Amino acid sequence: MTESVEAKTIGLTPCIYCSDNALFHVSAGVPVNEALAMASDLLFLSKALAEDAAYARDSDRHAWAAHYLTAMGKAVIDDVVKAVTPRPARTCKKAAE
Repeated sequence: MTESVEAKTIGLTPCIYCSDNALFHVSAGVPVNEALAMASDLLFLSKALAEDAAYARDSDRHAWAAHYLTAMGKAVIDDVVKAVTPRPARTCKKAAE
């Protein structure tokens, strides 16, 4: 019997930069299904805040909250894609010569 290995985030995706330095990174080792569920929640809230921002003319706080939540959701999805995308086979130059 073979045991299936659950894909997990690899933690290579930065998010939200300050002075050209990534302030946050996606954590490595989070199961993909949980990471995608969190990304879905982040993007759902971002959408709701963006709609609020369209109607609230007195403040831009909704727009900034939507901006940061979108950046975090995208980072999670990008990291999951990196984790589940097959890597090309490495070739040895010496073997080819």
